Amino acid sequence: MVPENRNRTNVTGRALPKLFAQVAFVIAISVLPSVAKTHPVPLDKNVDAKKCLECHEDKSKGKAVHSAIATGCLSCHEVRVSKDITRVKLTTTTPYGLCLTCHAEKDASQIKGTVHPPAVRDCLKCHDPHTTDNKNQLLKPLSGDKNENLCLTCHTQGLNVPEKGSRHAALDMGCDTCHTTHKTGPEATVENQFHLTKAAPALCLDCHDVKDAGLQKAHHDQPFGTANCLTCHDPHQSAMPKLMAKFTHAPFAGSSCDTCHQPAKDGKVVLTQASAKELCVTCHAEKAEQIAKAKVQHPGAAGDCTDCHNPHAGNTPGFVQPTPVAACLTCHNEQAEMQKKPHLHQPAFKQGCATCHEPHGGENEHLLRTAKVNTLCLECHGPDRSPGKLESEHLLTILDGKVKLPEDYFRTQRPPILPLEYGIGHPTERHPVSDVTNLQTKAVTPINCLTCHQAHAGADNGMLVRDQAPNMEFCRTCHSNPLDLKSIGNSKISGGGKQ
Repeated sequence: MVPENRNRTNVTGRALPKLFAQVAFVIAISVLPSVAKTHPVPLDKNVDAKKCLECHEDKSKGKAVHSAIATGCLSCHEVRVSKDITRVKLTTTTPYGLCLTCHAEKDASQIKGTVHPPAVRDCLKCHDPHTTDNKNQLLKPLSGDKNENLCLTCHTQGLNVPEKGSRHAALDMGCDTCHTTHKTGPEATVENQFHLTKAAPALCLDCHDVKDAGLQKAHHDQPFGTANCLTCHDPHQSAMPKLMAKFTHAPFAGSSCDTCHQPAKDGKVVLTQASAKELCVTCHAEKAEQIAKAKVQHPGAAGDCTDCHNPHAGNTPGFVQPTPVAACLTCHNEQAEMQKKPHLHQPAFKQGCATCHEPHGGENEHLLRTAKVNTLCLECHGPDRSPGKLESEHLLTILDGKVKLPEDYFRTQRPPILPLEYGIGHPTERHPVSDVTNLQTKAVTPINCLTCHQAHAGADNGMLVRDQAPNMEFCRTCHSNPLDLKSIGNSKISGGGKQ
């Protein structure tokens, strides 16, 4: 016991100066951008921009000069003179903060929608603050090969085209042909998500003429001028010819257009059946049966199949349009509002709602793919997770093959693995994650993942119910007696413990 007590004394006594020193070091590192650098020559504290230009004239000349240069160097830089030492620093803590003093409209914290990642906090990753040979003070042009193109510093589109694949010639025209880097908006459109200059097909028709005989032949004389080109084609590169999307519908891939289409009439599509749904069920009768006989019906599945699916191709299995998330949020307004929360569950708002829910109707409440919530969650978060592999399709599967995921899903998304054993182990070593029975009273306390967590989004890490913070105050909603954690009071948590 003596060594243990000595260690405790060191932690609370002698070790404090060392601890404070470590904390001070961390704080210093965190604010390094604001640390003033020693100027090589002494300056007067009232120095003006003319003096700066005696040495830094190059900062004021070039093809693209930052307009801030005209306001003087001291509009961004601060000179500090202490005795015989001169230091120069920015007028703000970080370069990003300085940029926002003029470019407040670029403040990522105030923008709703998808913001280009470097624009969230690092303007200088793309821009030179003084002058360059490129417009908008860009460090490099937006065209050229990997060594010349600024975008290809981070992006790889068009660089690794498979041998039998295809590459969009527009890449050679420059990324700004189709993209406006800072464009975004609150609507979850492809145009906003990928910062496009305009939406397809208008964007595509800037280069591709719908009256071109070659294009008309390639589309079997079907009207395509008003179709969204991106539902069938990848705008950058593809493993297949003609920039075809990653996943294709069998009749479309085999150029068997007459399986579903009659010749166009008056510039309009004519199907071989009276409606899209009648056409689809000629091959997919099992889906029609599932929709009709489901214990829990999905109203959205009662309409035409093409309300949710593109009949030709797509970038995800099932060709869900416009995306596997947006297709559902069109009707599910409550979930759409959850996108405003800072912490989003990846399957719910990135991968697709059908990861957890059966979109055509099912046997379980809320159309969940399994009857038990924990079984569903542990497919990704369980220590014994074991996804299947579809080698030929480069996909993984979970839930007995019902859900397909990208082959790198677990490597790139890294869903936390819970250290569970015999139904206990999260969030602390002996904490249960499933129903607990009191051996004396036989009373059952229902518990599952939704007892503590929200399934879609939350205000803080862990997405705890009622948007609570992950701290002891949250634990006290159940454990009112900190001296006896087995004593559970009247829980104030509104979870899904019954499932």
